[in-house]
Amino acid sequence: MKPAATTPAPGDADARRAIAPVICYPVETLPRPDLGAYRALRDDLQLVETVVVPPREAVTWTIPAGHFCRILCSEGAQVGDLNLFNARDLNERLYTGKTRALNGTHVGLGDQLFSNLPYLRPIATITHDTLDWYGFDEFGGAVHDVIGTRCDPYTNNLLTHGGQYHHCCHSNLTRAFARKTGMLLKEAESYIHDVLNVFMCTGFTRDTGQYFMKASPVRPGDYLEFFAEIDLLGCMSACPGGDCSVKHSADVAVCHPLLVEVYKAARLPEGWVPPPINGYDRTHGL
Repeated sequence: MKPAATTPAPGDADARRAIAPVICYPVETLPRPDLGAYRALRDDLQLVETVVVPPREAVTWTIPAGHFCRILCSEGAQVGDLNLFNARDLNERLYTGKTRALNGTHVGLGDQLFSNLPYLRPIATITHDTLDWYGFDEFGGAVHDVIGTRCDPYTNNLLTHGGQYHHCCHSNLTRAFARKTGMLLKEAESYIHDVLNVFMCTGFTRDTGQYFMKASPVRPGDYLEFFAEIDLLGCMSACPGGDCSVKHSADVAVCHPLLVEVYKAARLPEGWVPPPINGYDRTHGL
């Protein structure tokens, strides 16, 4: 956060502050999905798998390319920390930084989730969100952020002067990924990445710029749905913060399970092809 100023403001301070911003990544030329073609399939979906994510734990599941995945609030307000991997190459995974730069701080209907460098391509497309009505509230809060990193035991250790809590989302994701892949914990941990905070309501305070969370507006029956652009491995933690109205990285919050459903469509979206790996030649000027 910005500390109190110690440098006197120059005479043209107001003029400098008044300079209009420039969008870093104009997206007018960004290839966009034909959302109508995706949503046209939603009335004829076959449920092929259901996965329960227990409170304060994480699980993995697969979503074949061309399938839909729904993350549902099933019993009570609960947020989930989601990692996504290319199921055929685990080195390719969700890149929230570039997803944020291209979509905004919080994602919703029609937004695409991008993978890390050097792959940089859309790996999932959001096709439905029952919380899209929420928008941005008076505090600047919104749902489904790609700005938070996931609660982790290292930050908790710093803030509690040595605390050892093992059900932070980072640890939950690490254990689940290790079970799925057979990796040792230390190797598995290196694959865990910044998350899509499903259902979490977050923002930045206007006075200090600090990352905040507040009670999620999610209720039983709400869901976030996405289409798998490539074969995906999902790994999600039901956060120990519950609805994040109190705190996380502790067992004081009321927590609930989350439900994951994978659906097969009767056909593929008209004109759809899996997105290719990014076309940059990787010579880096040499």
